[in-house]
Amino acid sequence: MTESPNSLFDLGLERYKAGEGPDTLVPVFQEICERSPKNPVAWSCLAWLYLLEDKSPQAYKVALKSVKLAPNAPQAQINLALAMLETGKTGVRKHIDIVKQQIAIDPELRDEVSESIEDGLSRKPQWDSLNRVKNWLFEM
Repeated sequence: MTESPNSLFDLGLERYKAGEGPDTLVPVFQEICERSPKNPVAWSCLAWLYLLEDKSPQAYKVALKSVKLAPNAPQAQINLALAMLETGKTGVRKHIDIVKQQIAIDPELRDEVSESIEDGLSRKPQWDSLNRVKNWLFEM
């Protein structure tokens, strides 16, 4: 592909929002990550796509990279927590608490996180780990 990593990312995101599945988007985001390895958002997107495909070990690996590059990115923290839940790793609460603190002080961020979770549940309705994360983040 001859597009820049940014235009490739925008195109991949548009395709995702149009309803395209992870099976065809994973290679796109893998290429973006290879071409722009310090882009935490691209790594986060790739982790999310792996989670949607039930490829938790791969999701865990790339979610770790995303969190390392952007420790305060809520979606990266959520992806890592999901991958940890699905691979049986401990330490999930720490990542949930980081996101809870962020969404408590930023209503716009709270809405973004909520929309992302709802998107995930619309694409994978029986996603138990995501329902658990949703309950932890938005419990009253």
